[in-house]
Amino acid sequence: MTAPAAHAEDHPEFLQHHFDSPQQQFEASKLGMWLFLATEVLLFGGLFVGYAVWRGNHPELFKFGSQFLNTTLGAVNTAVLILSSLTMAAAVTMAQRGRKTALVVLLALTLAGAVTFLVIKYFEYADKFEHGIYPGIAYYDTSHGHAPAPVETEMPAPAGAPDTGLPAHEPSSVAPAAAGPSGVDMGVLDGAPAEAKELVTPPNAHMFFVFYFLMTGLHGLHVLAGMAVIAWLLGRAIAGHFGADYFTPVDLGGLYWHVVDLIWIFLFPLFYLIG
Repeated sequence: MTAPAAHAEDHPEFLQHHFDSPQQQFEASKLGMWLFLATEVLLFGGLFVGYAVWRGNHPELFKFGSQFLNTTLGAVNTAVLILSSLTMAAAVTMAQRGRKTALVVLLALTLAGAVTFLVIKYFEYADKFEHGIYPGIAYYDTSHGHAPAPVETEMPAPAGAPDTGLPAHEPSSVAPAAAGPSGVDMGVLDGAPAEAKELVTPPNAHMFFVFYFLMTGLHGLHVLAGMAVIAWLLGRAIAGHFGADYFTPVDLGGLYWHVVDLIWIFLFPLFYLIG
């Protein structure tokens, strides 16, 4: 009758029955999280490849569309996510050291950073929608009646270049829309840069915003999922479920949050800075 008692002492409450030791459970859990994160990288990797192909073939679309993004708000959101990643990393350290109060505070700060990011992104999206900039075919709405029709223009060949008889750039292979996009009237957006007013609306300018809304929107959903995870960790931390002997959920939640932050680190320069 003494053996089961000894076994119970060696088997902590948090240790699942199919693991032999806490270390084995921790390593298996971390391996599973890395496999999940690999699928996330594949998901966004496909979108980044699509972005690269379209940008390489039609750089004029991205040069035009990037003029209508708010770089200041994008930079603020980048700083917010970097700080939240720092607080999350510190939360993992506090969990490992068994410092409950510090863990709760750091998780709360991380959650606040996630909320701040989504609030800023809401105002960015709201500004686009208010001025008629939507993803997909909804972008081509003539109800506002102030947008110029897309114009196909050829860029002049560099000085001294031999005359090959070919156009200076390959035109878009997608048929232009029948009506001009209402959302890119020069100067419609508050604070639109002066140089944007000199641009001619290229055919299929909506493709920039297709990528913008798809990739930043998908990232926003991942931020929302991260908020749910952090809120769950915060509730458990307040209840005292984590300590030096058990901090696996905090560690895994931190890994997920760092990947979410890393994806935005790529999205910000690709859409906001590279014109």
